[in-house]
Amino acid sequence: MSKVEMTKDCKKVFWRWYFLGGCGWNYEKMQGLGYYFSMLPMIKKQQNEEDKQTLAKTEVQFFNTNNTMAPIIMGVDCALQDEKGAEAADTIAALKTGMMGPLAGIGDTLFHVIPSTIIGSIASYMALEGSPMALILWICFGFLRLFCMKNFFALGYREGAKIVSEIGNRLKKITKAANILGITVIGALIPSVVNAKFAYEFTRGEVSISVQELADRIMPALAPTLVVFFAYWLLGRKNMNSTRVTLLLVVIGILAYNFRILA
Repeated sequence: MSKVEMTKDCKKVFWRWYFLGGCGWNYEKMQGLGYYFSMLPMIKKQQNEEDKQTLAKTEVQFFNTNNTMAPIIMGVDCALQDEKGAEAADTIAALKTGMMGPLAGIGDTLFHVIPSTIIGSIASYMALEGSPMALILWICFGFLRLFCMKNFFALGYREGAKIVSEIGNRLKKITKAANILGITVIGALIPSVVNAKFAYEFTRGEVSISVQELADRIMPALAPTLVVFFAYWLLGRKNMNSTRVTLLLVVIGILAYNFRILA
């Protein structure tokens, strides 16, 4: 699989993700439970019970990326755990946050959009003509995807090992850089994912002033940013989780729309 020798537990991680990585998907953690299940063999290797708990909490956090590209992250994760154990928990969390967004964009294009469009169209015409090659074409693509995933995992493990062996005590700097990358990715997603605008318009006589236009002059995408900050603030409150925050935002959104505060 790679020039860097992997343990059996690392290989178990890969096959768990390949067959069952998508299981346990939910709106709160997305692929978090599947990622945690896949990483269990590595977590169980730890001798100290507190180390197991630390890594378990790290691995079960929110995770969402392209299934085919995810093995890169998992390979790095395995390498860090092999070398540093629970000491690498912060680095692992930061790398997952920083890498999953960019890899999702690349993977969705290469392994979802393009194959569905090109291979899907060719296979559809073959199927309409009654050719069994339509099925064989998809099976061949499945083997190609498996080949890519195995090499991605090996690449991640190899590079993860380099991070530990060559950089060593500079892991804190990598963690900080990965955190910055993750925050940057999340910040860039706010205006494109969160759809919120100020609806109120002040009118007096022939004069009409739109609050949204004023907000755009102060800071573009101010409304989506405020919504995200409010959501983060709620998540920090006691007895709050993402499901409750989502339901609360739905209620607030309905009220804000009907009172002409947000559109």
